[in-house]
Amino acid sequence: MKKLVSTLLVASAAMLATAQVTSHNSIMPEGETTLAERVADIEKKSDKFNLYMNINSSFDAKFNQNGVNGLSEGAFRINQLRIEAKGKLNDWLSYRWRQRLNRNNDGANDIDNAPTSIDIAGIGVKLSDKWSLFAGKQCAAYGGFEFDLNPIEIYQYSEIINNMSNFMSGLTVTYDFNPNQQLQFQVLNSLNEGVEETYGKHLEQSRMPFVYTLNWNANMFGGFWQTRWSVSVMDEVKDNYMYYIALGNQFNFSKKCNMFIDFMSSTEDLDRKGIMTGIVGRTDSHNTFNAMYNSVVAKLNYRFKPKWNFFAKGMLESAALFKGENGFAKGNYRTSIGYVTGVEFYPMDTNLHFYMTFVGQSHLFTERAKALGQSDYDTQRVSVGFIYQLPMF
Repeated sequence: MKKLVSTLLVASAAMLATAQVTSHNSIMPEGETTLAERVADIEKKSDKFNLYMNINSSFDAKFNQNGVNGLSEGAFRINQLRIEAKGKLNDWLSYRWRQRLNRNNDGANDIDNAPTSIDIAGIGVKLSDKWSLFAGKQCAAYGGFEFDLNPIEIYQYSEIINNMSNFMSGLTVTYDFNPNQQLQFQVLNSLNEGVEETYGKHLEQSRMPFVYTLNWNANMFGGFWQTRWSVSVMDEVKDNYMYYIALGNQFNFSKKCNMFIDFMSSTEDLDRKGIMTGIVGRTDSHNTFNAMYNSVVAKLNYRFKPKWNFFAKGMLESAALFKGENGFAKGNYRTSIGYVTGVEFYPMDTNLHFYMTFVGQSHLFTERAKALGQSDYDTQRVSVGFIYQLPMF
């Protein structure tokens, strides 16, 4: 009977993988036994199939939000819930699939014929010791360490990343100069949906709506300084482009302490983020021209005890028009200041951790924005929860 139960448990895990299926880094520690192994007392023999559940769940107390002063809402929340399968089939072929379970899955969109709930679905091919490629739906190779983290690890994204389209279909070619230097060139669809659904009517979609990205990753000075730098050009609407630069730098001071600083800038002929469109009071979500966003994000981690980590994060961002259009003056319209701090507790030798964090954001509008009816406001949130990339099989 025990053998039968074990067999059924393993089969159930396998069926779940087939029913559900960047490069975000995995936080799975090497050598951790999977749930199936623990329950069924088996030993995994190969790396051809790995199944994970990525979860971030918390109790959130929100303050000064949705027009309510003081406590606005208290609720338990599943912030992130993703299922992921990946494996290496042989020396040159691998695959990866990840899907968000708490996102709408109504059906395929007009561009890549896949629902937006699917983050990643594709294969990796190792062409040689230095050359490799990944084809299919995947994460854009934008630089920056905040962007490169597993989404379940983020307590609050910067606004520039929170309003980007990150998962699109296409091709990435990677060249490894050596174990510490890597170059990536990527071509992806620039739209998850058509131009009309994204920007509204009366705009002509480009015949080849792609985003082109060149990404440099490096590990220098014995691992003290790491980089995630990228430049991107996005073509969506005829004769309108987006230019995006991200310079991510991480400094590993010791085994206990590290820090990253990301510099990001997005210049958009047509407002991809949608923030400036909302500020100037347009009726559609992304139809303002000549938008520009700049962001600096810094985060410090300090492991003051073997199982305890303190972190502090600051974000300084601006939303502007780089030239005037339709009666709106050139210049800055809003400055946003974000701050996140808290502690994490790691009870076991796994990536499971519990956290308590405080998140605050201040939105400060310039006089030209206040003349359009905008006013300064602040929001806060206190969260207590857990994060776990559970190895299921």
